[in-house]
Amino acid sequence: MKRIVLFLITNLAVMLVLSIVLSIVFKVFGIDNRSMGGLLIFAAVFGFGGSFISLAMSKWMAKRSTGAVVITEPSNATEHWLVSTVQRQAKQAGIGMPEVAIYDSPEINAFATGMSRNNALVAVSTGLLQAMTQQEAEAVLAHEVSHVANGDMVTLTLIQGVVNTFVIFFARVVAGIIDNFFRSNDEEESQGGGISYMITVFVLEMIFGVLASIIVMWFSRQREYKADAGAARLVGSEAMVAALQRLKGNHESQLQGSMTAFGLAAKPAPSELFMSHPPLDKRIQALQSRSFEG
Repeated sequence: MKRIVLFLITNLAVMLVLSIVLSIVFKVFGIDNRSMGGLLIFAAVFGFGGSFISLAMSKWMAKRSTGAVVITEPSNATEHWLVSTVQRQAKQAGIGMPEVAIYDSPEINAFATGMSRNNALVAVSTGLLQAMTQQEAEAVLAHEVSHVANGDMVTLTLIQGVVNTFVIFFARVVAGIIDNFFRSNDEEESQGGGISYMITVFVLEMIFGVLASIIVMWFSRQREYKADAGAARLVGSEAMVAALQRLKGNHESQLQGSMTAFGLAAKPAPSELFMSHPPLDKRIQALQSRSFEG
């Protein structure tokens, strides 16, 4: 319930901010919001705006939704090891030191998030610390540090912004064509004003959104292979393979939103097309064949 309320409040706030920004842009530049140019600007503001605001809030949202506690002063041997390991790997990867956190969950998982390579958060679950050996946990940390070093958070945000823009734009263009086709000759010319138009937009956004998610998920899976490869370069492919093998008996991931994409493991999907992570066997095979090199 806490996650749902936080999600709803955040999205309402984002919608309000973007609506204000859009109204200012249209007024300042004298843009007709009913024109194709106005529609494209509307789509871009909401498509990219939502993605980048989510990215800017990602660390705050991650901490609130998972209850992750940042290690400011290590209080035991495990915390000392976590911080020193991430510090060493971040230096090897050429990035700024991320915040390191632990969140309470039985699943074997970890995630990375943040606005940039030098402003990131790496968090691990208590389940991971209990179930994995130190070598396996080190490989997981290297995987998350590689996500940060590769700039995956920004890259996926840009990709999501592009597909969001096209989904919003084409849903309204197609809905307008359908609305005009079925409109009676004696009706007033008021495109986009009817309830049928809004329902059509909603349905088309759902359909286009599903198709667009296939593209986003493909990029996400390629990014996972690269993060696995980055971990293999930092700690060795054997350690990363062992960590992935350990995941086969894992609990279902409880991560939400962008954290799902940047977690070590993700929720199952009806088809690989909609999976943010490749199947574990494929990831292991890629590492064992050393196909990640080059």
